[in-house]
Amino acid sequence: MKVVMEEARGRAGQPMRVLTLDGGGAKGFYTLGVLKEIEAMVGCPLHEKFDLVFGTSTGAIIAALIALGHGVDPILDLYRTQVRTVMSEKTAEARSRALKTLADEVFAGATFKDVKTGIGIVAARWLTERPMIFKANVAQAHGRVGTFVPGFGVTIADAVRASCSAYPFFDRTIVKTSMGEDIELFDGGYCANNPTLYAIADAVHALCRERRDIRLVNIGVGNYPEPKPGLKRWLAKKYLVSVQLLQKTLEINTQSMDQLRQILFHDVPTIRISDSFVQPEMATDLLEHDLNKLGVLFQRGRESFASRETQLREYLM
Repeated sequence: MKVVMEEARGRAGQPMRVLTLDGGGAKGFYTLGVLKEIEAMVGCPLHEKFDLVFGTSTGAIIAALIALGHGVDPILDLYRTQVRTVMSEKTAEARSRALKTLADEVFAGATFKDVKTGIGIVAARWLTERPMIFKANVAQAHGRVGTFVPGFGVTIADAVRASCSAYPFFDRTIVKTSMGEDIELFDGGYCANNPTLYAIADAVHALCRERRDIRLVNIGVGNYPEPKPGLKRWLAKKYLVSVQLLQKTLEINTQSMDQLRQILFHDVPTIRISDSFVQPEMATDLLEHDLNKLGVLFQRGRESFASRETQLREYLM
């Protein structure tokens, strides 16, 4: 712990680059559009450019894969082939089963000891109503350093699955820690759909970096009109209202966290990318599984990058 902390302090004056990725289900295609352009701009895998990567829900999937050394193209291929498999299921049980199968296949037993850069995966505890953030580096621990275990001993697959468990559309996830505890978790979006505050807290208070030395890039999933109901039946209407309520909850959380970031950490150089699209044809939600529409979100993400390219070059090159 002492060596790690001394190394962190020794980098004072040098930029610390932080990437934070919002939750938003299938709308993560927008996130990937932005990241595709950033990766092309910097000319290397993103884990080599960013010192710390935080993600919630769909952002947790992408953050974990980046931290393990994957490029954006393989992640995009994964989303194109698997989002429909998970999101088109009709029940929470079926979606959860499909998500578990996918996570186990993609992460293949990887643990938090395998990551190539700093990481934070945000989930929420069901029983105690507190966040549970999976990290790899003891230097990111805020207390209880002596018992720190990377990722609490949980596999990356299970941590990511927990972060994505958007209850009630997915079942809650139970993980077993290295202490033998069974902890019931659900979507990290309920406590920090935008995980930027947690990332800054680690950078400033745990890793002891000066605020002025941080270069933070926060990528959302975009904002879109709500889809109109395709069915008139009462059950379909009830389902639609539930989706809208979940999305509204996550969006309020996202905006609140960003407002707090601007107040509390206004002196941390930050680029937030999450544009709004008002055209009716852009209507979508986090359970979208129309690949044509999701492809449009990917294109919109690439366009959003273009409007910040100059500033991103200043931060990252």
